[in-house]
Amino acid sequence: MDRLPRGLRSWHGLRTVAGQVFILQVFVILVLVAAAVAALLLQSRADAEREARNRSLAVASAVASSPAVRQGLAGPNPRAALQGQAEETRRRSGVDFVVVMSPDGIRYTHPNPTQIGRHYIGDIAAAQRGGIVTETTAGTLGRSVRTVVPVTDPGGKVIGLVSAGIRVDRVSVAADRQVPLVLVATGLVLSAATGGTALISRRLRRQTHGLGPAQMTRMYEHHDAVLHTVKEGVLIIDAQSRLLLVNDEARRLLQLGTAAEGRPVVSLELEPRAKELLLSGRATTDQVIKVGDRLLAISQRPMAQQPGPGGSVATLRDTTELSALMGRVEVVQERLKLLYDAGIRIGTTLDVTRTAEELAEFAVPRFADYVTVDLADAVLRGDEANLQSVAELRRVALHGIREGTPLYPAGELIRFDPTTPQGSGFGSGQLVLEAEMAAFSGWQTQAPDRARRLVAYGIHSMIAAPLRARGVSLGVATFWRSKEPTPFTQEDLAVAEEVVARAAVSIDNARRFTREHTMAVALQRSLLPHALPDQSAVDVAHRYLPAEAGLGGVGGDWFDVIPLPGARVAIVVGDVVGHGLHAAATMGQLRTAVHNFSTLDLPPDELLWCLDELVSRIDQDVDGSSETPTITGATCAYAIYDPVSGLCTMARAGHLDPLVVYPDGHAEPAGVPAGPPLGLGGLPYEKAEIRLPENSSIVLYTDGLIEDRERDIDEGIERLRRAVAHSGQTPEGMCRAVMEALLPAPAAPRDDVALLVARTRLLDGDRTASWDVPSDPSAVAGVRACAGRLLHDWGMDEEAFTLELILSELVTNAIRYATGPICVRLIRDRSLICEVSDGSSVSPHLRRAATMDEGGRGLFLVAQFADRWGTRYTSEGKVIWTEQQLPARP
Repeated sequence: MDRLPRGLRSWHGLRTVAGQVFILQVFVILVLVAAAVAALLLQSRADAEREARNRSLAVASAVASSPAVRQGLAGPNPRAALQGQAEETRRRSGVDFVVVMSPDGIRYTHPNPTQIGRHYIGDIAAAQRGGIVTETTAGTLGRSVRTVVPVTDPGGKVIGLVSAGIRVDRVSVAADRQVPLVLVATGLVLSAATGGTALISRRLRRQTHGLGPAQMTRMYEHHDAVLHTVKEGVLIIDAQSRLLLVNDEARRLLQLGTAAEGRPVVSLELEPRAKELLLSGRATTDQVIKVGDRLLAISQRPMAQQPGPGGSVATLRDTTELSALMGRVEVVQERLKLLYDAGIRIGTTLDVTRTAEELAEFAVPRFADYVTVDLADAVLRGDEANLQSVAELRRVALHGIREGTPLYPAGELIRFDPTTPQGSGFGSGQLVLEAEMAAFSGWQTQAPDRARRLVAYGIHSMIAAPLRARGVSLGVATFWRSKEPTPFTQEDLAVAEEVVARAAVSIDNARRFTREHTMAVALQRSLLPHALPDQSAVDVAHRYLPAEAGLGGVGGDWFDVIPLPGARVAIVVGDVVGHGLHAAATMGQLRTAVHNFSTLDLPPDELLWCLDELVSRIDQDVDGSSETPTITGATCAYAIYDPVSGLCTMARAGHLDPLVVYPDGHAEPAGVPAGPPLGLGGLPYEKAEIRLPENSSIVLYTDGLIEDRERDIDEGIERLRRAVAHSGQTPEGMCRAVMEALLPAPAAPRDDVALLVARTRLLDGDRTASWDVPSDPSAVAGVRACAGRLLHDWGMDEEAFTLELILSELVTNAIRYATGPICVRLIRDRSLICEVSDGSSVSPHLRRAATMDEGGRGLFLVAQFADRWGTRYTSEGKVIWTEQQLPARP
């Protein structure tokens, strides 16, 4: 059959061949018709039962495939919906009955209404599984054929059964009556059908683009189903602006009647903008137009570029709920961005006041027109606020869109009444909303006059949000609106709560840091020298600057001035790597250790070696699993100056080389050999000895003074050298010049800074005296007499007896137990110093002599009469020294 239309279409092109084929086809049709008529006459009675089967099957299948039957079965009352249709089908089809039933076999329709609702009599098992049941039965009226066909939904599920039945004799009788008519009709219609078939086939093929009837039916069913079930309106408008097609959704959205199709668009009752768009025919995408109380997104495309009658196609979507949802989404997105920005912009520093100011600056004008932040004074000091703090809060921050607001100014201490929003919020931890301040519902009890001025100023709504973090009440943040006409709502409470919660954590972090920093500073101040001791060897000036809290805080830089026997003095500067409590505590350990080692009167190199051993031992005592850090990384510079000889002995452990400034203003590094930092162990330290003229200056400093990200360390040392390289400067003047040159006032050091400047002195020759003593006991009396005359010349006759006794014991012991040479030196300084040196390295020790012992009382007497005494070792032997305090003199 597919080749027939193709031959018809080629009739004009291939006339001869097409005519022959057409005649052949007509001949074949005539032969087939004749054979069919003969077969019908001969086999009508034999095939009656088969015809009955086919007819019952056809009727049952047609009814089962009807959309109306599926719809009726799916409806609430299948009987009412299907009974009329079934009877109409039965009458037209000529069958005896058409029964529509449920999948269980309960009848919905029957020619005899009394049988409706009863169970179907017959086999339906195969039909219930989706098959077809055909059976022949013998009744009182004769043999009959019945067929049961399932009704399925689009998913293939059986939703009902249809049974059609017919008596065999009815089929055969009908066939006998129709045989003459078939013969006559066949002859009359054959000639007309032959020519008409050719013309109609050709026209249908051209109009249907080659689609067959089944394909056309299926396409129409799909088109109709899609068009009226989609949730998008569809309009088709022809070139004359008439509405050709409108689906159910478009009819609903535009509120069109059932007679809208075929009418001109201009005559439809549409919203003017929508009508203008449909009449224009222009291409548009998702143009939103309000129709009634709905927002419709209309997209339109002209069909002029396509072959056809022209016109346009428009689609409509209901975006009312989507627009509302998008509005809520935008609000949520704005709030999320607000909270995100709050996390970035609030808490950039570890300063309580600055964090509160950041909260106020951030919220204006994005959330409020004015913001005030009130904190307890204890929070500003780093402590936790108590419940009594509700009575007094200090206004830390005030920010708004204008100046001159009647709100309490920043810095004022405010006593909030417990009934005010701020007071109740601070006490309970709950946010308080005053949507209409003009109602004066109680918030004005704090200050009625000021409240009236606030309302007159235009402030109409506020939220009091307590600042709480980790269970600690810190203060209250209050948001005020004036320019924004919309008052705060319950939804704004959630936003305020989130913003304030983040700010409270940042404020609490800053509070904790303030507390830790205060503790570290207090610890460090307690470990640093509060006042430098009195001594005559050097004039000292110093500077100490801890690093700014946000840049590192308290570190481990330290300095000290330690008086030593013999009018000498030790000056020391050290640095511990790191910041915080551990660095400060480590600094205290090292400073104490230096004091202890200095009492042994060790040379600088040996003292640093002992200090290095101590640090290594402390690091070894730290448990490997402990979180306590080690001390490795500490540095130290230690110098001893003798005002009698002018000799300065220095050593350094990983520290910067000291500077020496001579009286003429020339400044240069001291040239002290570099040693490893403390705690590394295994490497010796070397010392350097420099004889300094009087009024020379020794400059000790830490790396925080000269190191900077913007300059090299050598440049920093050169700046320091130029700052101190001036003659006639006092130590205080040098410190001032160094700070101005390397640390300008506005700049804060990124690391601790320690600076110590010591200007040297020399003791006059008339304040010292020394004698060489021969190793002869008789020489003791001569030394004692010389010392007595010297004290008389110094005007110290009252100290002469005690000194002679001490000197006699020390010289006698040196002659008796030590080796020469023996030397005696007296120094008149703030105390009377007596030194006896010998060539022995054996130190005497103090003991209590028994009653019968002849010796052992010499050092005991020395210890009783002298205020201080001790031993120090030199490269030639040792020195035993004593000190006698002198009375204050004008």
